[in-house]
Order: sequence, then C-alpha cells, then structure tokens
Amino acid sequence: MNSYIDVLFWMRQKKWLLIALFYGMAMHHIVTPPPDLNQAAFDALVIISMALILIITEPLPLPAIAMFMLFMQVVLGIDTANNVASSFMNDAVFFIMGSLMLAVAIVSQGLDKRLALAIIRVTGHKTWRIIAGFTAISALLSSFIGEHTVAAMMMPVGLTLVRYAHKDPRKVAGLTAALLFSIAYGATIGSIGTPSGGGRNVIMMNYWAEFGAGSVSYLEWMKYVYPMVLVQIPITVLILLWTFKPEQSNLDSAVRKLVIEVARAGKVKGREWLAIILFVLVFLGWVFLSESFGLGIIALLGVFLYLAFGLVEWSELNRKTNWGVILLFGSAISIGIQMNETGAAQWIAQVIIHNLGQVIDNPAVLQGSVSVLLTGIMSNILSSSATVAVVGPIVLDLGGDQILIGFMTAIASAFGYFTAVAAPACTIIYSSGLVKSKDFLRAGWKMGVLSVVSLLGLSLLWWPLL
Repeated sequence: MNSYIDVLFWMRQKKWLLIALFYGMAMHHIVTPPPDLNQAAFDALVIISMALILIITEPLPLPAIAMFMLFMQVVLGIDTANNVASSFMNDAVFFIMGSLMLAVAIVSQGLDKRLALAIIRVTGHKTWRIIAGFTAISALLSSFIGEHTVAAMMMPVGLTLVRYAHKDPRKVAGLTAALLFSIAYGATIGSIGTPSGGGRNVIMMNYWAEFGAGSVSYLEWMKYVYPMVLVQIPITVLILLWTFKPEQSNLDSAVRKLVIEVARAGKVKGREWLAIILFVLVFLGWVFLSESFGLGIIALLGVFLYLAFGLVEWSELNRKTNWGVILLFGSAISIGIQMNETGAAQWIAQVIIHNLGQVIDNPAVLQGSVSVLLTGIMSNILSSSATVAVVGPIVLDLGGDQILIGFMTAIASAFGYFTAVAAPACTIIYSSGLVKSKDFLRAGWKMGVLSVVSLLGLSLLWWPLL
C-alpha cells in the first residue's frame, strides 16, 4: 500500500515530466513531419519544445534537463553519441567553465570586495542607484569587451553585496535578483553597442560585405546603435526595480560591513597584485587574442596560471564551480547546432516569413517584422551569433535597405532574456544558484516588449536623421 502511495505521490510531483515524455514520444512516433521538414529537424524541434516544458514547469533541476537534451538527440536518432558529445564541448563551453573558475579565484583573494567598494563610492548607498550603477557599468563595459567577460567579472562583485546585505540571500530575494539581473541584462544590452561587443556584430558586418551592401566603420556602428544602449539602461533599471522589489531601500549596513572587511584586509598585498595582473593579462588576451586562440582557451590558461602560482587550490575550484551550469550551457549549444545542421532553424524562419507575408503587404514592414520577430525568437533558442548566422542571409535577401535591416537583426539578437541559457550572461548569473528559471520569464517578457518598442523608436526617429 505504501509503495502504491509513493508511486502516486511521485507521479503527482513529476506530472510535467511525464507529460513532456508522453508528448515527445507521441510527436516522434505518431505525428508525421511537414513535407518540407525532414525527420531529424522535426525531432530537434520536439526536443526543444520538451525542454521548454520542463524549464518552465521545473519538475527537474536544470542540469538534469541539460542531460535530457543531450541523450534525447541520440534516443530519437538525430545524431550519434560521439557527434553529440563533440557538439557539446567547444570553446564557448570552455569559456563558461574558465570564467566561473576565474570568478572563484578572484573571490578567494578578496578582490571582489575591493571592486564592490569602489563601485559603491561612485553610486552611493541607495539601492536603486546601486542597481542603476551595476546596469550602466555592465552595459558600457560589455560594449567593448563582450558580455561574457563582463558578467564573469561582475558577478562576484554583486554576490559580495548580497552577502553583506543579509546572511541568508533568500531573505533578500528581491535585492539579490535585482543585482544579479542588472549584471546579466546590462551586459546583454551593452553587447550590441560596438562591433567588438559580440561575434554576431562581426558576422553581420561580413554579410554586408558579401551581399554588396557596403561597409560600416566602428564609429558608424556606434552612431546607429549606441543610442539604443543608452535608452535601454534606464528602461532595464525600471523593469528590474518593478519586477524584483528590493527588501532594503538603502544598503548602509551592507556597505559598513564591506568597509570594515576591506579595512581589515589592509593595503593590497603581493598575492592580490599578482591575481590582478594575471586577470588583466587574461582580459587583454580576450580582447586581442580571442580570434586566434578562442575565449575559452584563454580563460583556461588563466585558471592554469592561478593554480600554478598557488593563488587558488583545486579543491576550492572543484567545490565552488557550478558544474551544472556548464552542462546546461553545453547542452543548449549542442541542440542549437543540431537545429542549424538539420535545417530546423531555417524551416522556422521560412514559416514565420510565409505567415507574416499573408498579413503584411508592405515589403519594408515585412522585412523589419521578420527581422525582429524571427531573430528575437531564435536568440532564445540558439546563441546570438548562431542566430545572426542563420537569419542574416534570409532577411538580407528580402530586399530593402540592407544596412538598416542588418542593424535591426544584430540588435534583436540580443533579446535573449527569457531563459537561463538564452545568453551567456544569463547562464553565468544562474550559476550563483540564487535566481530561478522562472525569474528570467518574469523579467524577460517585459524586457522583450520594451526592447522591441525601443528598437521601433530608434528605427523611426533616430535612423532617418542619419
């Protein structure tokens, strides 16, 4: 009797897991794919939809959902085990892994406390000003050095303030979420500001050259796009304060504790200077050498140097690195690669173009709508760079002003606000364990709507003046 009750209890707790599995098996075995979609592409879309059900309902931890996305590719026959494994582990995964380890190393030296205090001295003690400061700093930095780097660098600083605000971060869940999302969303919106802000920007510039649309200089890119960054900074702050209401209106107590801790640590010591120098070298490597060696390899080299100089112990890295987040990020990249290679991503694009074409007659409006809608949707499934790589040729082929439509596509590729795997910055803050997948949906839909409105305003009011 007890076993029967236990089974019923388990089924009730895991009902969404059972629903997702039933849905997936029914779609694979019963439903016939559309004529213009092959079975492998259809199954890739089935896995994506199953994963979304699980991510939204949370019957399983996200790392378990990541494993599910990997083995289902083999179970449904999309690819072989070895090919799935090779698509999982690449330089982007190395970067996330190395960044999380570098964050642990930086915290172990107390540098996060010093940087947090330096930011507080600029913003003051009021909570809204601190959140605004974190958003603005993350956005401005990511414009030039990329969102991955900024999120990895800023997260330990945000967590330091959270720890000093309350011993139990869950007692200040609103403040915690607002601070961490100010880093993630700030870094994401800033990444569109310059060509060096992200790989998707460079991809679009290459497409312009290939399609004969002309060339855009670094400063011209900023002239067209940077107003979008500046407009979105205050919008992001307002959304975060509205969605995650901080429990404390000022952080006087936390700042006092921070000042005391930094004072006790005294002046910057030799080991701390060495840690700073090594991080600067890693940072310079990301900026100047990433095209030759890759962001991930440089990050792992940095971790190696921290270990080699005795600045952090492997046991500490092993204990404090969130390996589940690395698994989650790798699985998202893996299914994204399958969507691209099987043609599922291109099929989605053609379906959206066809359906919008039924209701929109104006070619220019159709092109802009397809660019923003298609790119915004796919950036939450694929990486931003992969999205631009897939969508770019499609929208540029629709005609019209290819420069402007290219800008719209690149900007919309940064609208990955909805899940923990939609953008590297989101994945990094999720690794803290202090934000939930539902938090991304709570703030993400507001960010998405207002980002589209901001982009519409930019295209109608600013670009005609240039």
